[in-house]
Amino acid sequence: MKLLIKTTTRRGKGFRQHCTAAGLLGGIALLAGCGPAAIPTGIDDPYETANRRVHAFNKSLDQSLGGGRDAESDGTEASDAPLKPVSPTLIAVSNFGTNLDTPRKIVNSLLQVRPGDAARNTMRFGLNSTVGLLGLFDVARAAGLPEVDTNFGETLHVWGFPEGPYQELPVVGPSTRRDTAGRVVDFAMNPLWYVFPWPQSIVANGATWASEATDRIRYGETVESILYDSEDSYAQSRLIYLQNRRFELSRGELAENDESLDLFEEFYGD
Repeated sequence: MKLLIKTTTRRGKGFRQHCTAAGLLGGIALLAGCGPAAIPTGIDDPYETANRRVHAFNKSLDQSLGGGRDAESDGTEASDAPLKPVSPTLIAVSNFGTNLDTPRKIVNSLLQVRPGDAARNTMRFGLNSTVGLLGLFDVARAAGLPEVDTNFGETLHVWGFPEGPYQELPVVGPSTRRDTAGRVVDFAMNPLWYVFPWPQSIVANGATWASEATDRIRYGETVESILYDSEDSYAQSRLIYLQNRRFELSRGELAENDESLDLFEEFYGD
């Protein structure tokens, strides 16, 4: 009798697990079938006053970390000191963190029902983790396998969730309501939390965060121009973020009548 009860219990648990998995897959298929959200035009920024305060904080933080004006300048001219070249060590750290972040991108591609993107990043992960010495070298790119960058913000877009108002987050920078929600989910559901035990999981995730932080150095000249050479760095940052994000989500097919494109031309027009 006890054996029968145990067998029945195990079967019951297995059945519930299968039902749960089937329910999740069905829910994902239903969301994916809703179609992607429309790419908006114009700028929705109802919290501009609060966003500008956060932007001022982020800008002062950037200056305290060495960005922006020369300490001896009067604040009207950018420093003439040349930007330091990105060291090979920094590039290796960035590559290592990017490689560790690849499983999260694979999961998001699967949630978006884009198996081709998931397969490409899976091949990249395997190649860089072996031939690339745990991702220190991006040999996959040299082999013709560039990264397919994605996140849960894009997954929400594919599922039909609207962009929402523009936001600027402390330390992180420009975002939207949808992308902010995506960041939270990406952080909580990152496979690294579950693959590595504590506290190794903190180290692994820290490497991915360090990879993002190196972007400030790798693209320093562009960031300096946006933050310190424009008349309104907040409006400039907002414009460039929204334009680039919408371009990414549309997979390079932005509508020609997108107002943000016209505004972008105004900022850089002669």
